[in-house]
Amino acid sequence: MTTLIIGATGGIGAAMARAMAGTDNLILAGRDEAKLSALATELGATSQRVDVGFESHVRSLLDGVENLNTVIYAAGAALPQPLADLDAAQVRAVWNANYFGAVWTLKYALPKLAEGGRIYLIGARPELVTAKGFSQYAASKAALAQAVTIARLELPRGTQKAITLVLPPAVDTPLWAQVGRVPRGAISAEAVAQAILTDRGGAAQPELRVEG
Repeated sequence: MTTLIIGATGGIGAAMARAMAGTDNLILAGRDEAKLSALATELGATSQRVDVGFESHVRSLLDGVENLNTVIYAAGAALPQPLADLDAAQVRAVWNANYFGAVWTLKYALPKLAEGGRIYLIGARPELVTAKGFSQYAASKAALAQAVTIARLELPRGTQKAITLVLPPAVDTPLWAQVGRVPRGAISAEAVAQAILTDRGGAAQPELRVEG
């Protein structure tokens, strides 16, 4: 079974990689080349540095693979700021990680996905991200959810390929360093990884709501 994990050096991505290392042929992608290389060496995986904000990077990543069984898009950024103080570079970083990278992944990974294959994208529950400073994070995740809905409509009739939006509660990952602190009651990245593994063994569903 061949699995591609994009955002593999983040909390959820790394947890997924470690959970699948014993059973899957892993291809790991991320922006931090040093961390990515170390993780790939640890797990015996293939790796490629990718900046998901560039369509050409994602296209190049997918050019060399065929018959993917699972794709996990776990890249993400928060960088919360009040609307009055928005910084253009940070806004682009949030949208590149949360939305554009996911769109390029859907564009180039779906044709390489084997029948019966799954694409999982990490989304966000609207009620958990409606907060001061989170305008761009919330908007980019909402845009992702709508893009995923349309992508499903555009799948060829009769295909067994599936796209699942993963909706966890707050997850204890390094992303929260951008915010200041991990929310009380946050679940572990390993819990999200296990939920995806369990889901992969059952019938495909449009949303996977991970519970604490």
